[in-house]
Amino acid sequence: MKKVVLAYSGGLDTSIIIPWLKETYGYEVIAMVADLGQGEELAPLQEKATKSGASKLYIEDLREQFVTEFIFQTLKAGAVYEGDYLLGTSFARPLIARRLVEIAEKEGAVAIAHGATGKGNDQVRFELSVKALNPDLEIIAPWRQWNLKSREDCIDYAAARGIPVPVTKDRPYSMDRNLWHLSHEGGDLENPWNEPKRDLYLLGVAPEDAPDEATYLELGFEQGIPTTLNGEKIAPVKLLETLNDLGGKNGIGIVDMVENRLVGMKSRGVYETPGGTILYTAHKALEHLTLDRLTLHYKEQVALKYAEIVYDGVWYSPLREALDAFVNVTQKNVTGTVRLKLYKGNCSLAGTKSPYSLYNEAYATFGEDGVYDQKDAAGFINLFGLPLKVRALMEKQSGLRK
Repeated sequence: MKKVVLAYSGGLDTSIIIPWLKETYGYEVIAMVADLGQGEELAPLQEKATKSGASKLYIEDLREQFVTEFIFQTLKAGAVYEGDYLLGTSFARPLIARRLVEIAEKEGAVAIAHGATGKGNDQVRFELSVKALNPDLEIIAPWRQWNLKSREDCIDYAAARGIPVPVTKDRPYSMDRNLWHLSHEGGDLENPWNEPKRDLYLLGVAPEDAPDEATYLELGFEQGIPTTLNGEKIAPVKLLETLNDLGGKNGIGIVDMVENRLVGMKSRGVYETPGGTILYTAHKALEHLTLDRLTLHYKEQVALKYAEIVYDGVWYSPLREALDAFVNVTQKNVTGTVRLKLYKGNCSLAGTKSPYSLYNEAYATFGEDGVYDQKDAAGFINLFGLPLKVRALMEKQSGLRK
């Protein structure tokens, strides 16, 4: 019997894919769930996968790799998609795909299957990663093949086979949770005029429900990587868990946005990224202190391309590796401490310091100084403005300017 390895989450889609694969292909189904920080969601999956028809379930703890190889590298790049999305689902997929390929090779499987829909980005992310890592594997995408047309159809399909699923027709949200974020799509959110319901949030509270007293914290960075919290060394996974807790309690990191999907349509999602928002705010502030103007501005352009690469699912590409090389050089002096204030949904800067700070108070002061001759500015302005002056003279002499 041929084998297929399924990217399994225990959610609605992948729960019904197990019996569908067996009924449609006659394959032995091996399920793999990646532990990326879902926590309690993983507890019932072993029994659930077996009851759904899987011959085996791999639960792979990939949290450390997720943070150190994917989250921190994207953080150093400063990559944000369309100004708001911190890429929580996007950079999880290539890691999951990598482990799927490894298990498929170990088990002698001929195919990999996933539960991404034919309308979404994840199908691209999974499949491009598999093609880059093992182009000989067959890829099965049930949402592009079966006759089920909606999540309501899937719920009925599961009920007919006695498969319990974590959604109902009253709460039909599609959610993706990991150590970095929790995303919500579907249901009443499909109308962008609808405000998210107050009970939607699971990682934290709405800003108006946050405490009336601010929370302060200090993050220490070494070459762009966060290493300490409030002066104490902290492991990467523990850092994210702690920041998610602190940020969630203060209503930090809630984003409601309409984004441009790679497949051509716009979609509306509500994202909870409390710890990630804190880290991005701190890292950006430290870069402003330690990077020169030319490097900072060019890196901002790189960040846009990097975000597209991650969002589009081409993580395993020469361009991403090349951009990583550039980013890593820019981070050599991004070392220091950032103090932040968390208050009712706001994550604001409360102080930065670095041994490599390019901020020099002797030059920047409004008071008297002995290092900067303000008369020098006149010559600089004359030279910097010379192209504008020459053009103005030409327009005046040619009659273009009245």
